[in-house]
Amino acid sequence: MLDTNICIHLITQHLPQVRARFMAAPLGDVLISVVTYAELRHGIERGPAVDRAASDHALQRFTRRIPILPFGEREAQSYGVLRAAVQGRSRDTMDRLIAAHAVSVGVTLVTNNEADYQDYPGLKIENWVSAP
Repeated sequence: MLDTNICIHLITQHLPQVRARFMAAPLGDVLISVVTYAELRHGIERGPAVDRAASDHALQRFTRRIPILPFGEREAQSYGVLRAAVQGRSRDTMDRLIAAHAVSVGVTLVTNNEADYQDYPGLKIENWVSAP
């Protein structure tokens, strides 16, 4: 499951190592949470109006290859567990929801913001930016 920052790297094609890892993955093995999709949509909407059409088109091209998983009751239960497990730190709600989604479906979360996801029980993370 790709975190929002990894999606942005792929859409903008800034980091060749991220694109190489993505292209090496079998079709269907890489996916995003609907929460990530919401964050990407927010990024488009808050950007300059002149760029919105191009950004929207880029996101549509990207999501043709990437399944977008819905967030349901099982994921909400996972969110409650993870939120209770890491009460001491202030964390972004969207990141918590993405973490809960990855845990609930049993996948690894690919992110360049590893610190944002530390200490969540059961969450496996991988960094395609710093990995060889």
